[in-house]
Amino acid sequence: QPLIDKGLITVYLCAAGKGLEKGPLENKVLDVPEGTPVPYALYQFQSSHLEVDGFRLTGATEGKISISEDGWLYLEQTLDWAHTQTHTLETHTVEALVGSEPVEGPVIITINVLDVNNHAPSFNQTDYIGIVKERTPAGVPFARVFATDLDDPESPNAHLSYTLVSQIPNRDNTLFFQINSNTGEISTTAEGERLLKARESVIHSRGGDFSDSLKKRFDDYCTPTGDIPYELNPFYSCVQRAESRRLNPLEDPDFTLIVRVEDMGGESVNALNGNARVKIVVQENLWVNPGPINLREQLKGIYPMPIGKVQSNDPSAFYRLVQKERELTFPFNVTEEGDILLTEELDREDKAMYILVVFAEDSYGNQVDPPLEVQVVVDDVNDNAPICEEELSVFEVQENEPTGSPVGHLMVHDADDDNTPNALLSYSLVTQTPSSVFTIDGISGRIQAKQMLQRRDATEYHLTVRVNDPGFSTECKVLIKVIDINNELPIFEINDYGSHNLSEDTALGHTLLTVKATDADDPGTGSSRIEFHITAGNEDGVFAMETDDNGEGRLVVAKPLNYETASSYKLQIDARNPEPLVSGLEYGAESSAVVSVAISDVDEAPVFDMDILDVTVPEDTKEGATLLKIDAKDPEGKEILFKMEGDTKGWLEIDPATGEIKIKNKAVLDRETVEAFHFTVVAFEKELSSEREVSVRLLDVNDNVPKLTENQAFICVKKPQPIVLTALDADADPFGAPFTFSLAQGKKSPNWDLSAVDGTSAKLTLKKSPTEDKTFLIPINIKDNAGMGITQKFEVRVCNCTELGYCFTEPGVHAGVLGMPTTIGILALLFTGVVAMHCTLREEGGVVQSRN
Repeated sequence: QPLIDKGLITVYLCAAGKGLEKGPLENKVLDVPEGTPVPYALYQFQSSHLEVDGFRLTGATEGKISISEDGWLYLEQTLDWAHTQTHTLETHTVEALVGSEPVEGPVIITINVLDVNNHAPSFNQTDYIGIVKERTPAGVPFARVFATDLDDPESPNAHLSYTLVSQIPNRDNTLFFQINSNTGEISTTAEGERLLKARESVIHSRGGDFSDSLKKRFDDYCTPTGDIPYELNPFYSCVQRAESRRLNPLEDPDFTLIVRVEDMGGESVNALNGNARVKIVVQENLWVNPGPINLREQLKGIYPMPIGKVQSNDPSAFYRLVQKERELTFPFNVTEEGDILLTEELDREDKAMYILVVFAEDSYGNQVDPPLEVQVVVDDVNDNAPICEEELSVFEVQENEPTGSPVGHLMVHDADDDNTPNALLSYSLVTQTPSSVFTIDGISGRIQAKQMLQRRDATEYHLTVRVNDPGFSTECKVLIKVIDINNELPIFEINDYGSHNLSEDTALGHTLLTVKATDADDPGTGSSRIEFHITAGNEDGVFAMETDDNGEGRLVVAKPLNYETASSYKLQIDARNPEPLVSGLEYGAESSAVVSVAISDVDEAPVFDMDILDVTVPEDTKEGATLLKIDAKDPEGKEILFKMEGDTKGWLEIDPATGEIKIKNKAVLDRETVEAFHFTVVAFEKELSSEREVSVRLLDVNDNVPKLTENQAFICVKKPQPIVLTALDADADPFGAPFTFSLAQGKKSPNWDLSAVDGTSAKLTLKKSPTEDKTFLIPINIKDNAGMGITQKFEVRVCNCTELGYCFTEPGVHAGVLGMPTTIGILALLFTGVVAMHCTLREEGGVVQSRN
């Protein structure tokens, strides 16, 4: 509808296809997509008073909304969800007028701004730096990119997905890197773990520095140049520049990754995106596992004996060695240089393998490389003779067995390594009495009869067997009994043991039934010995038979019973002899029995579908987001509910009906408060309950900046020493150290120089001393590994110092004369200040450190 206002014609747009919305003058809620073109007619208010000749909108509308005389509410400026999610005219009034007097109203208008995907995600920096060591395990993050989106975080418009666009170089079309689509964490692929190699560079020796190592390498590969100093040698300067450039990943990366972030989860062709580069340097990994180390047992030599070596990536690392197992003796040690020493002879029969855990640590005990597990394998030597397992080995054989029938295997043990020739045994018969009717296999020790045996010829035979390994020999005694043939069947006393009841919570090992059978063959022989077996009705192995030597067997519970799986069993139990029956005789019904078992139901506790519940989420996960959903069921089908215990931070809430765990409203996860936490989920029905522990690990986001641990120090004019500045960042890698220190002016200072010491500290040096005592406020910028940081003020007082090393003011510089009481009071205050604020200067390697 056009309006004519002061001679200008303004065209107002209406919603296409919706028609003109109008209604009575009452409270109204309108939904308006952000970015709606203006001017735009939103709604027409109509008054019940026929004499109304105008409408009035009062209050601060910020020029975004207006109303016409005929009640049309207009949008005058485009709305932005990122700026205002809801525009409520609660402090404004819309009234119907007759002349200038209100006759109806006021009413409140609420305009909900609907988010439209009109903000592309953006990375928090355009260039990232990643440093990865050779052989870094695949999937272990070494760098991370991070992006944000100004659209509604509860909508797909702000659901971000990370992808790896390209890897430069990629000569063989093999990706060495991968990115986690949800977290932006960058790690190596399996190919990267295996194939990434660092370019050759200068390696610092323990206790040395870059310059010393570079000069040594230059001398090793280049022709000596006489008396020309290194700094004046153009060839040395070239190598120095190249190596320095190599140490700066921004100037000379090994790989450049192009990564992309897309909103809408990256699943829409209309998704908006942003790009960034990750510059990666591959560093040589000197921290290499020297194992497995093979050592001969009983090795003769001078102890302690070097057996291997480790080298940390940190030249100043200290080494520590511990054993993984808790053994009484640990005959190993490690030197400052990383040499692993064996302190005494080893015996493989005592222990065949050791696992050494080597730590590389700084002077404060912090690990500088991940621990190495080094295997030491003790190789066997032939220092053990074969041993007969029995002083007298007894075997039985039935009479009338055919020629070649097996009698048994002679069991002999050699303590040497079974996988070496040292335990390779050979068998031979030395003597047989009363006659030579047996033979033995020279490799396996299997004894066989050379002819059919008769009890009337002999009921027992005595053999002597010699057993040899490559260096030792022993003799074993054997007794062979000739027993009666198995011509009688085992017979059950009862063939039907009836029905029995068990509750499903019956303990394992419970004896349900004892059965008995008899056999008329010669007592004490394999022909009369009875074994019991369940041969039908026990397909899931719930029951088992235990047999003794007196013809009795016990039916026991071998696996947990479950009424819901099987409510009854009908078992068949067979009685059998270990010796074969004579030809023509077969087992029949008299050698079998049956028993029926009914299982009764027991109310059981709810069962979780998973035993281990581990969750990993970023610490900036928004309130209301679902952490995980717990699933459990009741074996009897009863309704179950859920509750949560042990959430000490009060960050979470659980839906009692569905088991869905969410982050509470206004709860803020914070990894710097706790990196991981645990709580218990309880699934319960009316009477019984079950518990599972849930472990949550928080992923770090870059929400902290490095901060100076001290913000003031002083320098003595007569003996100026550098000040060591140390910073701390609560974030974890890759958002923490190493830090970048710089003077905030952006150019070199004529008075101060700032240079790095290590990843968390820098050295502030006074270049030009002032002519008088002076206090400087120096702006220092400190950035973390991801480039995030702020400028901080550091106060330095440059002054004359006493012999004790603290500032003082020369006598006579104050105007006026003080009285005695005042002087005594000032002296007392000065003495108190000296005691309270005395600073001791401690010189370490030419650097002054201050402490209060």
